[in-house]
Amino acid sequence: MTPSDQGSTSRLTVPTYDYSLFGKVEERPLDNIRQIVGRRMAASWQNVPHVTHHDEADITALEAARHDFNTSNPDGPKLSALSFIVMACLAGLKEFPDFNASLGDTGKTIFLKEYYNIGIAVDTPAGLIVPVLKDADSLSVSELAAAVAALAEKARSGKLGYADTEGGTFTVTSLGKIGGTAFTPIINAPEVAIMGVSRAQRKPVEHEGEVALRTMVPLSLSYDHRVIDGAKAARFMGFVRDRLADAGGWTLS
Repeated sequence: MTPSDQGSTSRLTVPTYDYSLFGKVEERPLDNIRQIVGRRMAASWQNVPHVTHHDEADITALEAARHDFNTSNPDGPKLSALSFIVMACLAGLKEFPDFNASLGDTGKTIFLKEYYNIGIAVDTPAGLIVPVLKDADSLSVSELAAAVAALAEKARSGKLGYADTEGGTFTVTSLGKIGGTAFTPIINAPEVAIMGVSRAQRKPVEHEGEVALRTMVPLSLSYDHRVIDGAKAARFMGFVRDRLADAGGWTLS
C-alpha cells in the first residue's frame, strides 16, 4: 500500500511508478473513444457482479444451410453466422425477459423492456464501438444480416452518431474472425447480460449416439448476478444453443 492509499475510503487504484527507471519507454495519449470505453468498462466491472457461463452450440446444419443460401443468392446480403446468433439471442430474450432488463438505481426494482435493441460490438481503427440495432426482433435473418453489416461499416468509417449507440438492451460481441475458444465479455451496463462468441471449429463430438466431426461455436454469456442466477443463465444458454442447432427452424429470407 502506498502512503496515499492509507486512510482512504475510496476504491484502491493500481499504483504506478517511473517506468523509465528500468529502461526506455514511450508515453502515448489514449484517444477519446478508448478513454470513454475504459471508464465504462471499469465502472461495469467494479459495480456489477459478473459471472460468465460457457457452452458450445452445434451449428453444423446451420452452416450448411447458410452456405447454400449465400451461394444461391449471390446478389443478396450475405448471411453471417453472427446474424443467426443474434436471432437466437432475440428468441432467448423473449423467452427469458430478465435478460432484456436493467436494474433500478436503488437495486430494489427491475425494468423489463418490451423492445429489443441489440448492441453489436465492432472492432474499428478507433477502438471498440457498440452501435445498436433498434427493434431487431422486427427483422428477418437476411434483413438483420444487412443491417449489422451496414452498422459495422458505419462504425468503421467513423460516421456513427450518438443515436446509433444508445438504447441497447442486450449486446453481442464476437471474436470469431480473430480466434480464441472462450473469454469473459464485460457487461455493457446498465444492460444485465452480454453474449460473447469465439471462433467456430470442426471437432469430434457425440452426435446421435456416435462420435462425429461437427462445427461447434463457443459461446460465453456474462450476466449480472444481482438479477440473474446461474440456473436461469444455464437455461437461457441452453435455449440459444438448441435454437442454433435447429437449422430446420430458420426461415432463410
